[in-house]
Amino acid sequence: MASTTKAVVILSIVIVLQVSRIAGVVGDIPAVMSVNGFEKGEEGGPAKCDGQYHNDSLFLVALTTQWYQQGLRCGRMINIKSSDGAIGQAMVVDECDTENGCRTDEISTSAAVWHAFGLDTSLGEVFVTWSDVL
Repeated sequence: MASTTKAVVILSIVIVLQVSRIAGVVGDIPAVMSVNGFEKGEEGGPAKCDGQYHNDSLFLVALTTQWYQQGLRCGRMINIKSSDGAIGQAMVVDECDTENGCRTDEISTSAAVWHAFGLDTSLGEVFVTWSDVL
């Protein structure tokens, strides 16, 4: 009975470690935040995660190719921290494709995220950090 319990505990630990590795759990990653339009008729096409357009009044983000992880972060929330320490959250709905002009350290967010931080979207880019919401 004790060996069965040990096997279950070890298996559970292995599963947790594998899920954490696959999910790419990260924290406080430096990034450049740009503004992106997620509505029809704006930049690019529909969001890569679900093939849909989304309202720019929602808290949305497109992650650079490396961080997008082939869609593993789709539908997940991330924390975004501005340079003044304010923290907000946004849902991953798209990839900011590095082969189509996105920086390798870029997160591209909806105007709603910028407004929540009290930022003017005409700034174009600001430095932030981001992390997965666990």
